[in-house]
Amino acid sequence: MPPTTDGLTLEIGGRKVVITHPDKVFFPARGETKLDLVRYYLAVEEPFLRAMRGRPTLLQRFPDGAGGNSFYQKRVPKGAPDWLTTTVVTTPNGTTSQALVIADLAHAIWAVNLGCLGFHPWPHLAADPAHIDELRIDLDPQVGVTFDQVREAAMEVRSLLGEIGITGYAKTTGSRGIHVFVRLAPRWDAIQVRAAAVALARELERRRPDLLTAAWWKEERGQRVFVDFNQNAPHKTVFGAWSVRARVGGQVSTPLGWDEIADVEPDALTLATVPDLVEQQGDPWERMNDEPQSIELLLEWFNRDLAAGLMDAPWPPVYPKQPLEPPRVAPSRAKKP
Repeated sequence: MPPTTDGLTLEIGGRKVVITHPDKVFFPARGETKLDLVRYYLAVEEPFLRAMRGRPTLLQRFPDGAGGNSFYQKRVPKGAPDWLTTTVVTTPNGTTSQALVIADLAHAIWAVNLGCLGFHPWPHLAADPAHIDELRIDLDPQVGVTFDQVREAAMEVRSLLGEIGITGYAKTTGSRGIHVFVRLAPRWDAIQVRAAAVALARELERRRPDLLTAAWWKEERGQRVFVDFNQNAPHKTVFGAWSVRARVGGQVSTPLGWDEIADVEPDALTLATVPDLVEQQGDPWERMNDEPQSIELLLEWFNRDLAAGLMDAPWPPVYPKQPLEPPRVAPSRAKKP
């Protein structure tokens, strides 16, 4: 694949994908181009598709590369090739869109040509939108929190999941946090999976209130790691595994073995370094799809908390008011009795 200024056509899995302006610099730190990004996804094809195949995907597009202007795109644009697989997705307000499905690597490379520096998959397969098959535990460091604290938070998540017989898989976010994913049996809808995430976040806070918080309002979080349960709200997407972020160094949201958490330096995991790691060590998430898990106990915890007088946790403002939700007002602004 020699770079050219006029563009080139690649054959990927029997499909022809045109790469325009392959020499355009996407990542200024090392001068990596659009074509370098294409080569990255070709190098990690197997683990990338293991995590992403069959999922509706929101595109985060940076036409001028990392550091440039960007926009999110749910709808597949006009002029897309006729082989492109799409599906209907819905936003919290009920708007529908025809979204890309990552059916094979050609679909991903087609999106890269549009300047996609961030694949955000839905937590369900396009073939089964009624059932959520991923519980996503987002460990979000607040201002002043170090990555060592995030590492510790991730190990607390692993410990709690292990106690209740759930296997989780970690990845860097490509920035300052860590995600822990749990592959679920296709039995529960998004409301139930979010409830499980709320229960897990609250239990983590009870055990380590010095380190972890389930507080939705920022003013209550302090210098702790926020367990963002609302990343599991219906129609929410998160940054995908093996996806390259729009940072000047081309950092990758990289799956890890649990024994790697202690020493990982997220900024060193880039499109330049991750392919060699995959070749040497394989895919830490290789068995995830073979081990669907249950959230029944977490749902029991959620109902236990309701019975004890706790309300549901707050929802993001773009969602309709929920029946068991507390008032949507920050504690400092709430009217005093």
